[in-house]
Amino acid sequence: MAKARRTTHRSRSGKKLYAVRDSEGRFRDIQTYERAHGQDLRRRSKSETARKKKRVKKKGAAKK
Repeated sequence: MAKARRTTHRSRSGKKLYAVRDSEGRFRDIQTYERAHGQDLRRRSKSETARKKKRVKKKGAAKK
């Protein structure tokens, strides 16, 4: 499966928009860049999650 491409546009009022395209290049989702960016910041990446789990495991082993 090909990765979805993201592009930015501007609305009539001048707000920055964030458009997600599917593998065929059609628009799948359009939302304001502000909302999309905020959600990206709230979400953790797989590497961040794995690193946190590793750190918690290490701490638990050190206590015993």
